[in-house]
Amino acid sequence: MATIVAMSAGRLNVRDASERDAEACGAIYAPHVTDTAITFETETPLPAAMAVRIATALRTHAWVVLEDQGRVVGYAYGGPFNSRAAYRWSCEVSVYLERGRRRTGGGRALYGALFDRLAERGFRTAVAGMTLPNDASVGLHRAMGFEPVGTYPRIGWKHGTWHDVAWVQRTIATGQDPPAEPR
Repeated sequence: MATIVAMSAGRLNVRDASERDAEACGAIYAPHVTDTAITFETETPLPAAMAVRIATALRTHAWVVLEDQGRVVGYAYGGPFNSRAAYRWSCEVSVYLERGRRRTGGGRALYGALFDRLAERGFRTAVAGMTLPNDASVGLHRAMGFEPVGTYPRIGWKHGTWHDVAWVQRTIATGQDPPAEPR
């Protein structure tokens, strides 16, 4: 499934990812790993490991990429929030854009497409964790309808300092209870 998104910088395309996107997604992710505390990973995953992550997400949840003239410039994915059975209708989501693309509408486009796919699979709730400070991510999640649910103070150590992680949540679908099993 692909979605054409009209944006100020031109026309962009959001589509389902494939394992062939692993190298591009890894290149987008790498500076977040090495230069920031946005992710608590400390080693950049190799393309083969990123391909496994994409394949795993596609089997159970969703992974989408944002293309600009055929080049992948961002991605978003959903995965399990928690392995316990009662959480199976909830998922954790993340979005990453290449440098220079923050606050351009790419994150909104990716999350919109991701939430549609997750809702189609039967998921009801999305949660996201954000290392603080991160004004761009806080603004994106607020704009996408996420509500704050709590902050873990000084939970992660990276780049020589402690970092807080704020958690947010939003409903992505509603329906009859008990809900059908996610597909």
